[in-house]
Amino acid sequence: MEKVKVAILGTGNIGTDLLVKVMRSSHLECSLFAGRSKDSQGIARAREMGISTSTDSVDAILRDPGCCDIVFDSTNAESHLKHALVLGKLGKFMLDLTPSKLGFMCVPILNLKESLSHQDINLITCGGQSSIPFAHALMVSCPKTEYIELASSIASKSAGPSTRINIDEYVLATRKGIEHFTGVKRAKAMLNLNPAEPPINMHNTLYMETKDEPDIGTIRKNVLAVVEQMKRYTPGVHIVAGPVYEEGRVTLITSVIGAGDFLPKYAGNLDIMTCAAVAVAEEYAKRTDGKGAKP
Repeated sequence: MEKVKVAILGTGNIGTDLLVKVMRSSHLECSLFAGRSKDSQGIARAREMGISTSTDSVDAILRDPGCCDIVFDSTNAESHLKHALVLGKLGKFMLDLTPSKLGFMCVPILNLKESLSHQDINLITCGGQSSIPFAHALMVSCPKTEYIELASSIASKSAGPSTRINIDEYVLATRKGIEHFTGVKRAKAMLNLNPAEPPINMHNTLYMETKDEPDIGTIRKNVLAVVEQMKRYTPGVHIVAGPVYEEGRVTLITSVIGAGDFLPKYAGNLDIMTCAAVAVAEEYAKRTDGKGAKP
């Protein structure tokens, strides 16, 4: 099958990790790696790999609309709002790795097929990708739940400039994602940047308040099934503790260890985003049979 051409916007850690993953894909080919910084290490790396690069960001696509069918946007929430307008008019299939809250929310194991019929795919946040599948499983087991809380801890070193300036957007986007996929009445999301040395792996703690004592065996079975499904595209997902039930609250702690493609393994919070984005893009490519037409 002919590979589908993709462009990557954003040449920082996330964009460079995407580049490494795309380069080994059987269905995708990177035709453009574009950002704004002339001093970007990502740009230099892409050039060494023989990839076409640009420091004109989305304008490079506007000059050559035929250069790609899929666009990964790993810039920031504010920039994606602008990119979506111009790329939408060009008919590009967009994968948004920023917390812009603009496009169709996608968590691959929950709604991948449905997502492919939309043009702008919103991958929510790293907290959303790593925890929403588990929150959904908990909600299926305890449908009367009215409140879910997520507390995520990531290594401070894994939080780049875009992550830091988008903290408020991250919290809101993650909360909205939990509410959307679980139907819970109230949700809360928190993010802690941990400066510990050596850097910690991403940890997520889910709390769920429920009035009825749940069948913890059924919950555990559902949670383990989620782990197996997620490992198909994010092998570093693990259960750390739980699920346990105590005094009206179910608690589950999970972690994400990165693949170490470009990002360090402790940056599982970033790796799960790039893994999810590539999984969606590859499924899109399979359905277009390499021709770039909408599935």
